[in-house]
Amino acid sequence: MRLNRAVQAGQVDLEAWQIEIQQLFETEIGTHFEAEEKEMFPAAARFPEMQALVTELLAEHVLLRHCFSQAAARSLDEENLRTLGEKLANHIRKEERQLFEGMQKLMSPQELGTIGAALDQALKNASEACLLPNQATRLRPMR
Repeated sequence: MRLNRAVQAGQVDLEAWQIEIQQLFETEIGTHFEAEEKEMFPAAARFPEMQALVTELLAEHVLLRHCFSQAAARSLDEENLRTLGEKLANHIRKEERQLFEGMQKLMSPQELGTIGAALDQALKNASEACLLPNQATRLRPMR
């Protein structure tokens, strides 16, 4: 959301955003993707009505990883940043509105609890996105 707002407002420091995007992927999103791919997606794919959605989400992970690697290489322009923000927001909404809702309809509370515990374990070393940056990781202010 912050990225989308910054792009819309014309307040984009490309270098700073790419640094932040790279750090976010390395400290949280990459681990999050791996946990989903290991724990949630296979569990959901057991149900025929969820298989196409899981395939779509996996393809989006590939595309998003490519975008994150472009940020790490500092090769994103403002349009690519906007596209990344939109794709990530749409992906998250799809997981929340389609994957999670579908799993809740199809799985027992016990199955969901087991998957939740496995996700907690897989994500235990991922950093929190809302932690305040320390001096070494603080980004310069947006202009």
